Amino acid sequence: MASYTSIADWQDVNDGYVVDVTIRQTADDTYPSGWDYALHLGEVGGDTILRYDNAHERTKGHERHTRNDIETIQFPGMLALYDRFKHETEEMAPVSWDWPE
Repeated sequence: MASYTSIADWQDVNDGYVVDVTIRQTADDTYPSGWDYALHLGEVGGDTILRYDNAHERTKGHERHTRNDIETIQFPGMLALYDRFKHETEEMAPVSWDWPE
């Protein structure tokens, strides 16, 4: 069984919006990139506004989900993708977030 090392696993709710971040480093063959992640921005009890994930990396690759679209993206590395998610979240949600370091 492959091991997983949790790098980030947190959730924050602010003014009707939720950010949920899970980032794990792994040697599991399911994740050729070495990462198992889900970066989510949504409305509490509602729609996904933005999500990056690789839940089906072997078959679908890395994906960017928005309210109306799913696109396959190139994986730029975990840190670059996390920075991209933070930047887009700040643009898409009308609230400010305290991002853990």
